Amino acid sequence: MRKLTIEELNRLSLADFKAADKRPVVVVLDNVRSMHNVGAVLRTADAFCIEKVYLCGITPRPPHREIRKTAIGAEESVDWEYHADILPLAQSLKADGYQLLPLEQAAGSTQLDAFETQTGDQYALIIGHEIEGVQQAVIDLSDTCLEIPQFGTKHSLNVSVAAGIAMHHLTKG
Repeated sequence: MRKLTIEELNRLSLADFKAADKRPVVVVLDNVRSMHNVGAVLRTADAFCIEKVYLCGITPRPPHREIRKTAIGAEESVDWEYHADILPLAQSLKADGYQLLPLEQAAGSTQLDAFETQTGDQYALIIGHEIEGVQQAVIDLSDTCLEIPQFGTKHSLNVSVAAGIAMHHLTKG
């Protein structure tokens, strides 16, 4: 084995990425405080060719040096949009046929590894505040909550790590 060179990776140019077909997944960050988390989610959304990232509430938005430091330019490749209030956005996404999937520990949640994506379905992965999680009003609108199985002593994962795990799962099919 050997590491691949940058040329061997055949990465898309910015123009080719913008024109490429995207996975039928959007990510909604609601009241995520950390610029690091925003940048990391944008970078991961680029890696998985996600349709769009929605930034809601107090979630910081580009352009910002701290977001760019983690996103490494993904804030330019990934389409993103700001909404002050997540509830009208969630209702609109649902009306447009997206399944609303908060990533949250909740009664009746579906373990992520048991959730099967279906061809033709569209998914809105919703990530909430680092401490408070996804708002109950959003959960009430949702199709199901997804939960990442965890086996250690901690009760949660970092927002960007959890988002990355879920994006991988939703786009692998």
